[in-house]
Amino acid sequence: MFLIMGVSQNQKKLDYKELNICKCCGKYSNIEVYMTYWYFIFFFIPLIKWNKEYYVKTNCCNKVAKIDNKIGEGIEKGQAISINTVELDFGCDEHSIKVCSVCGYKTEEDFTFCPKCSNKL
Repeated sequence: MFLIMGVSQNQKKLDYKELNICKCCGKYSNIEVYMTYWYFIFFFIPLIKWNKEYYVKTNCCNKVAKIDNKIGEGIEKGQAISINTVELDFGCDEHSIKVCSVCGYKTEEDFTFCPKCSNKL
């Protein structure tokens, strides 16, 4: 008897986009949610999925951060969930660049107010 089976890893882009200001580069960017998982195949049919993990990726600088599994499962089920990107760890120094939300002025210094339009940063 001839059996074909195996284990593999896959990635799936979930139906989620949200516009945010990137912590790393300071640009407006869409964030997308991806799910990675392992699966068992038997005769080229995926049967069992396990070890699901969910990630957020920015479109501007392609930074990736892991999100909680409960949030990811809700997005996978189609629930309307908003992701707070301030709490996520993208592996960048979020205090290096500040961008004014009114005029778009970028600075690396520790200003409380924008030097160009005096809006609070």
